Amino acid sequence: MRRPFIAGNWKMNLNRASAVALAEGVAKAAESVQGVDLAVCPPSCYLDAVGRAISGSKVLLGAQNMYHEPAGAFTGELSAAMLRDLGCTYVILGHSERRHILGETDAAINKKVHAALSAELIPIVCVGELLSEREAGQTLAVIRRQFEGSLAGLSAEQMATVVLAYEPVWAIGTGKVATPQQAEEVHLALRKLIEQRYNGSIAGSVRLQYGGSVKPDNAAELLHQPDIDGALVGGASLRADQFLGIVAGAV
Repeated sequence: MRRPFIAGNWKMNLNRASAVALAEGVAKAAESVQGVDLAVCPPSCYLDAVGRAISGSKVLLGAQNMYHEPAGAFTGELSAAMLRDLGCTYVILGHSERRHILGETDAAINKKVHAALSAELIPIVCVGELLSEREAGQTLAVIRRQFEGSLAGLSAEQMATVVLAYEPVWAIGTGKVATPQQAEEVHLALRKLIEQRYNGSIAGSVRLQYGGSVKPDNAAELLHQPDIDGALVGGASLRADQFLGIVAGAV
């Protein structure tokens, strides 16, 4: 049985004080949560402060990005080892905002995935189509391309530790949300891709999150689809009550 996993992606929001207050609020509220894994992914400059705020709680720390090289002259970048040193368990890789705003390719994301796994970080690898691609009937082709490129060269053992997040780009920050049926269709397709490359056991163990305007009032229906194992939450993760409202939908 796959354990639900809800992660909050705080993106480029908050200041130090509000990030710590939010982390403390989530950690306190999470004390009563059973059967769901939780993580928060603050801006990198607040990782240390947020990590301290959630230390000893049920909430784990994640980063929003990293670089694939272990060290060197890469101004402004953070390595996987640095994230581990700050207490991170997870790292988000290939988010659509990095793909489509900052130009990250599947090949670049693949390097990061391998580097994260080598450092014993758990990558949350994002895939998702643009509105134009969905309207053209290309959703599953896009998902396959991103899956194959971003996760190339992973062993079965490595794949079993990865989290995949389906985030339709047209639903991120727009207030639009994929219907439960649309989301389930893509999650099922992802699980079949994993099975085709590896086997049914690996496909049945990998956790698949949905992301894209997830809120407390739509979380339960999404999270109770057969192949949706959690959520990667954006805007609603910036308020502890909304984030925990989504968590309640996973129970």
